[in-house]
Amino acid sequence: MINFIGKPVSRVDGRLKVTGGAAFSAEFNCPGLAHAVVVRSTIASGRITAIAVDEADRAPGVIAVLTHQNCPRLPYHPHKSLPDAVVGERLHVLQDDHISHQGQPVALIIAETLEEAAHAVSLVRVSYAPDAGTTDYLSVMPVDPTDEKAAVTGLRREESQRGNPAEVFATAEVSFDGNYSIPREYHNPIETHATIASWDGDQLTLWDKTQWVHNVADEIAAIFGMPARHIHVISPFVGGAFGSAARVWAHVTLAALGARIVGRPVKLVLTRRDMYYGTGYRPRSTQRVAIGASLEGRLQSISHEVSHETSTYEEYMESLLFATRFLHSCPNVYTRYHLAPMNIHTPTYMRGPGEASGLFALESALDELAANLKIDPVELRLRNEPAIDESTNLPFSSRSTRECYLLATERFGWSKRNPEPRSMRDGRLLVGWGMATGVYPVYVATASARVRIFPNGTAEVVSAASDMGPGTYTSMTQVAAETLGLSLDQITFKLGDTNLPRAAIHAGSMTMSSVGSAIQAACDMARAEALLQTGASNLKEALRHLKGPIEKLADFSPEGGEQKFSMNAFSAVFAEVTVDPELGETRVRRMVGAYGAGRIVNPKIARSQCVGGMIGGIGMALMEHAIVDPRSGRVVNANLAEYAVPVHADAPPLIDVIFVDEKDPYVPMGVKGIGELAMAGIAPAISNAVFHATGRRVRSLPITPDKLL
Repeated sequence: MINFIGKPVSRVDGRLKVTGGAAFSAEFNCPGLAHAVVVRSTIASGRITAIAVDEADRAPGVIAVLTHQNCPRLPYHPHKSLPDAVVGERLHVLQDDHISHQGQPVALIIAETLEEAAHAVSLVRVSYAPDAGTTDYLSVMPVDPTDEKAAVTGLRREESQRGNPAEVFATAEVSFDGNYSIPREYHNPIETHATIASWDGDQLTLWDKTQWVHNVADEIAAIFGMPARHIHVISPFVGGAFGSAARVWAHVTLAALGARIVGRPVKLVLTRRDMYYGTGYRPRSTQRVAIGASLEGRLQSISHEVSHETSTYEEYMESLLFATRFLHSCPNVYTRYHLAPMNIHTPTYMRGPGEASGLFALESALDELAANLKIDPVELRLRNEPAIDESTNLPFSSRSTRECYLLATERFGWSKRNPEPRSMRDGRLLVGWGMATGVYPVYVATASARVRIFPNGTAEVVSAASDMGPGTYTSMTQVAAETLGLSLDQITFKLGDTNLPRAAIHAGSMTMSSVGSAIQAACDMARAEALLQTGASNLKEALRHLKGPIEKLADFSPEGGEQKFSMNAFSAVFAEVTVDPELGETRVRRMVGAYGAGRIVNPKIARSQCVGGMIGGIGMALMEHAIVDPRSGRVVNANLAEYAVPVHADAPPLIDVIFVDEKDPYVPMGVKGIGELAMAGIAPAISNAVFHATGRRVRSLPITPDKLL
């Protein structure tokens, strides 16, 4: 058998992308295509009292102006899927005069050209009766999630306790109590969201930027009160998303509604500013971490409380407290979740959702404890390495944190670190070394795949998965080629279409464990059938005797029953920073990450994922910060000129990625996933390095120069 799994194969879709052959959602053309632009509210809470559209209606090229006054009432049947908030109801767009957040769609202009539609937007006049609303995060009294959340267990449960953390904390030999904050952060993928909608009778086709084509069909079917089988969603390429395309947002509904009303295909492409009001974000959060320990550095008590913003119409929750419950051994642990409902649109998944935020507080607090105890940060973690998952009393399916620490410290040269803050210099620059632990759970979901083997020696493998950049096309081709015993160029893999077998959501680092398992099963079935039909001993021999194609469909489901293991991927991340003592400018000079993520299907693409996560973490630690006007809820810097994200010049000259040779027989294919883990622990590693460089602890991200001067 030819081995392709574990090989650093280059992207099979690479040539298409660099030559412009990959078609993204806004790049499909339909005869008679019209263009739509959204008119958005300028208040955060209240009602529309009047909306004047006559001038816009008469503008050149305008086909229709849709508002709540002339739009049909849509059924909006119940529908919730993994990305949706468990409690609450999604925004009903253009259905009434109620305004719940700044930037809410209040009208849709449809015109012959994009320019004509954009001009007509400026001609719409909207009058409001505003009410006070809630737009200042600091003035919101945090509340408990509603009782409905009590039924939701697992990563998002709102409160947990083992032992007596408060009592033990009060008598601990050494204690630390600190507050941390993270601002709102936006995904900002290079491709903005876009949808093209085209009706043919009662059949709807949507070309949409999405991480889950079948969920788009299901959601739009529920909104319009039609069968999902009548909706065809196409999304072969996604230009980055980081979670923003996991959910179905209001612009998809608007495109479908507009196309139905004007009787023509309609293209709706969000502007960069639109995305700050309509496709989610990482919510602003505040966290308190209190740790009690012995003089030897044994953790005795941890309390971790968090509050973050959500909308008034949905209760969005993340797993910020997940890692605290088991990452480090501690007999007494308390976690508590609060929400801050505001007149804003609902947050959503953003790479490492919950874990990236929660680990910033936990791993920063642990570093502070290590400094107080004068114990090396790595040694402190090694002294508190758990034997089991103490939150569930389950054994780990595998846990390679110790190996991650040891490999990364050796590669980084950690033994040369002077532990005293502000003790290392390079000329006039202050140098700091910091580290943190990362963790992300293993998710697996149901998925289906179909394979067709042809007598000419080629195979077509299909599943309605997505590829927003991590290399789904390539890794699935590798799995199919190895399982069938064919070469890579004999495999054609297709995804991103609801006409294909249903796949899991392309999120949560579950694509390979779910879709990959389905593909592996389908290929095994097809290969076995070819050998059975021909009596051959291998597929290449069987192909010479096949009289027609062989087709097999496989449905993969995770094993049911009670969970027997705690399944997680782990990492250890080390960062070196320099800080200019006169300017307060921080630069990341190098980073080393060691990852225990099970079987690595493609180390070349996986390394790319880790590098991307490190650079994203640089943005989280040092740059990214949505400035929200507390009076109006308006995002002041809703553009890439003023919302700073890392560019090539911000990338460290040295990035080193190490994959631990970890075999986990209890997870499908031995794969744990790497995409989300790559973001976990980066911000605290950098923050801890800044403290080591300057002796100043910054607990509020991002660490900008003004906080160091």
